[in-house]
Formats: sequence, structure tokens, C-alpha cells
Amino acid sequence: MSRRRLPQAPAWWYDGSPPPLHARLLSTLYGGLTALRRGAYRRGWLHKQRVAVPVVVVGNITAGGTGKTPLVIALVARLRAAGWTPGIASRGHGREHEATPRWVDADAAASLVGDEPLLIARATAAKVRVDRDRVAAARALVAAGCDIVVCDDGLQHYRLARDIEIEVQDARRRYGNGRLLPAGPLREPLERAADCGFRVLNLGVAGEGVAARPPGLGEWPMRLQVGAVQPLHGGRPQPLAMFAGQRVHAVAGIGDPERFFAMLRDAGIAVVPHAFPDHHAYAAPDFDFGSRLPVLMTAKDAVKCAGLVDAQAFMVPVEAVLPEPFWLALLDRLPARSR
Repeated sequence: MSRRRLPQAPAWWYDGSPPPLHARLLSTLYGGLTALRRGAYRRGWLHKQRVAVPVVVVGNITAGGTGKTPLVIALVARLRAAGWTPGIASRGHGREHEATPRWVDADAAASLVGDEPLLIARATAAKVRVDRDRVAAARALVAAGCDIVVCDDGLQHYRLARDIEIEVQDARRRYGNGRLLPAGPLREPLERAADCGFRVLNLGVAGEGVAARPPGLGEWPMRLQVGAVQPLHGGRPQPLAMFAGQRVHAVAGIGDPERFFAMLRDAGIAVVPHAFPDHHAYAAPDFDFGSRLPVLMTAKDAVKCAGLVDAQAFMVPVEAVLPEPFWLALLDRLPARSR
């Protein structure tokens, strides 16, 4: 069977080895273009567009996944509990026909709306709009009755003015070698992180077998709490511990698949890992593993796979948990709600 190879981040991003000359040269060019663009917005040569409600952007300055989606889901729940009516704007990376804006319903096809927006829509039941133009997405959400907009990703989408920026950082990888793309993982210079009102450090699941530096000054810790394992084809949810001592196929098409595999191993599960590219478009042959073991996958993958894999497939959901002072500080930064 032909299998796609998983694109890996270059080793020099994280292992301390020097980047090759071509990567350093391209990084210099990329840095210059990034600085010009940021400067154009700072000087008013390019104009930011403000919408009629507050905007909160959850993003990162590194390439790859850092745990933004669980934080967005938790943020929507806290805003709703505080009396807001949040809507979510997202680009919907990896979807077909990306130039076409779409509303994301719980029964939408992930191929048309994107895996992360669909996961958010199902988890929150909030209005979700995917659009390459986040200003247009935000305006559509306001017109639909939302009184606050949460952007899933979009720190670099400067055209949309925002009230709060939340940077999410992976505690294991941090900023890698601290260099800009492609010599390093940074989308923007390190000083960009200092502009964000909140910096959240994703520590993963408690006990996860990966090294993680503790939060530093000005960083808020976020842990991921594993929920009940959900059968993809219906049935009673079960604790992850029911798989302890078993051998399973573990599927992850996320920014850092090893984090998912490590979480399962720390739960006493014997993992046969299957890593796929982030936002992978799954097909039935991807699950021809050669042995009929239970299949465990992330929630982001599960929204795309229910019709492709047999009844022994399960979704392993996680929930973002942050200190109460974080939520109080964030809500305090928002303007008073209009009644």
C-alpha cells in the first residue's frame, strides 16, 4: 500500500544543529518582508479594520500546532458563562475551495470547512465562520448576532484590529532555535510575543512523558485534561484507562503527533504510532494497518474519520484547564457588555 510520508520540521529547528546556508539566507529575506509588513501597519500605510464588537485573537508565532483549539473551546465557554454571545472566525486551513466563505454547522463536511472549525462548532455549538478574510468573517458573525469575536489563529492577520491577543506556546518545543522561517520555526521575531496581552504555555497532559520547562514570568500555564473516550460509531463513553495494558493503533494528524502518542504511553497503553500531516485528508486505505487492534485518535482527526474506519475506533478528547486568575484577568480586559 502506498502511504504518504509525514513532513517533519527540519531537525535544526529543535536539535541545536546549525541551519544550512540556504535556510539562513531565506530566513533573512523572510524577516525583511515580515518587518516591512508590520511596519506598514504600524505607520498607517496599511489600515486595520475594526468591527463593532470586541475581538480576541488566539494564535502563535511558531509554525505548527501549539494547542490553540482546546483553548479556543474553553474561551468560548467562559465568555458564554460571563454573558457574552461569542462567534468564532477561522481560515479553515486545509479545506477545499478556501476562497469560498462558509458557515460551519455541526454536520458539515470537514473537507469543506476544515477540521479545527468543525471540531470547535461541535464542541461549542457557537456560530463559526471560515473565510480567508478574517475581517469579512468577523463582520458576518456580528451580523449574525455575536457580540464578541474569537479568532482561531490569526496573530499575523493584522488587517483585523483586535482588543486582546493570546499567544499559545508549546512547553516542550518553545521557540526552538529562535530563528525565523525557514531557518527556524518562528513566523515572526521573538519580540512579537511581548506585544501579546496574554502568553499561555501549553504543558500538555499531567504526567505526559515529555520534558517541559515550567511557565516563566508573565506566562499562564495550561494543562490538557483527558475526557472520556468516545466510540466513533456510537456507544457508551469509557475512561482512557480501559485501554491500559492493551496494544492499539494511535492516529494523529496534528502539528505535534508525538505529544498524543506520549500521552497514551503514559496511560499504560502500548502504542503503534501512525503520524500523518497536519490537516491530513484521510482516505480508507490510511487505516489498512495489517492488524485489527483498537484505533485511538485525536478529536481533530475523528471529525474526518467516522465513515472511514470500523467500529473499533475511538476519539480521545482533551479539555484545556487554566488557572482561575487567568480567566478573571482576561474578562477584566474586555469592555463592558452593551445591554
